[in-house]
Amino acid sequence: MDLIKIGVVATVLASIAVVYALTSVSVYLSSVGTVKAVGVGVYWDSGCSQSVSVIDWGLADPGSVKNVTVYIRNEGNAPIMLSLQTANWNPANASDYISLSWDYGGQAIDPNGVVQVRLVLSVSSSIQGITSFSFDIVIAGSG
Repeated sequence: MDLIKIGVVATVLASIAVVYALTSVSVYLSSVGTVKAVGVGVYWDSGCSQSVSVIDWGLADPGSVKNVTVYIRNEGNAPIMLSLQTANWNPANASDYISLSWDYGGQAIDPNGVVQVRLVLSVSSSIQGITSFSFDIVIAGSG
C-alpha cells in the first residue's frame, strides 16, 4: 500500500515538473545591430579612437532590457542635433516585439563635440517565433 502511495506521489510530482517546464520556457535571442552614422562618428570610448560598426547585444530574454554606452562626435563644421532610427529588421516582424531607444537629451553638439549616449534595447515579454534578429541602427546629425 505504501509503495502505491509513493508511486502516485512521484507521478504527481513528475507531472507538476513537466507542466512547470512547459510553462516557464526561456527563449534566448541572438541579436546584432549594425551602426550606420550620418554626419557623426560613433565610438566605444570618449577619446573617439575605437569606432563602432556593430553592436552585439548578446543573448536577450523575453522581457529583458539591454544597455550599451557609445560616444557620438560631431564630425562636421556646424552645431547639430541627433536623431535615431532603425531599419532593415530581419525578420521584418522583429520590430513588433523589439525596440531601440536612447537617453540623448536633444542638446546641440558643437563641431568636434562628443556626447555620451546610452542605447537601450527592449524585448517584449510576448515575443514569439523569433530566435535571432538583426537590424541597422541609424544615427544621424543635422543642423
